[in-house]
Amino acid sequence: MNLEEQATLPFVGGIRQYGYQCGQVWGTVLAAGARVHQQIGGGQEAQTRTLMASERLVDVFREESGEINCHEITSLNKDSTNMDMVKFFLLKGGSIGCFRMASHYAPLAYDAIEESLAIEDVTIPSTAVSCTALLAKQTGASEKHQTMSAGLAGGIGLSGEACGALGTTVWIKAMQLKRDDPELDLWKDEAFGAWFEATVETFLAASDYEFECAAIVGRKFENIQDHAGFLQQGGCSRIIEALSATVE
Repeated sequence: MNLEEQATLPFVGGIRQYGYQCGQVWGTVLAAGARVHQQIGGGQEAQTRTLMASERLVDVFREESGEINCHEITSLNKDSTNMDMVKFFLLKGGSIGCFRMASHYAPLAYDAIEESLAIEDVTIPSTAVSCTALLAKQTGASEKHQTMSAGLAGGIGLSGEACGALGTTVWIKAMQLKRDDPELDLWKDEAFGAWFEATVETFLAASDYEFECAAIVGRKFENIQDHAGFLQQGGCSRIIEALSATVE
């Protein structure tokens, strides 16, 4: 899945250095959705199982690293100084430490995904399961990409962290651009960078200038059914509408 993988680049540094959830978490949650779709296709059950897997992936990552957000792990974000970078590379091992973390986390993430797929007794909501899958559908994304994005709901795996709908929008836009121009460097491209910053502003205007899901909603979701009920009542519809409009 070369296109989907390359389009995860903007998640580096917790969404383009904003310092939110580590890009490894975003990546493994999308991988969980890909694996679920490979096994059972799309639909309500697939989205439910993807979200179940993402809850476990968040837990596993936190158990291994102690934190989930990039800034808390590296002490870096987009406002970091050159001295902050020096401290990261000299005192925390820099990118080598991140690669080491990835090599340790990957097999644990694989096991967590397979364990979630093996669960037999699964309660599947009769209404929309995931805000991020709803957003993906509204942008015209394929069923596969809807399933892949489903686990980003509720701040990734219902963890209440940075909004998964924003991340889904960025990923879908990145895929569009890479499909049109496979050689495009998403990190250096000024047009994509400008689009990203404008999209963040659009998102913040729709979320009352809150970035994290728990702050936007006023609480963390208790479970998948709780989140589905919230969506049924029109929860986050304003954000979904605003973000979907940013994707051509």
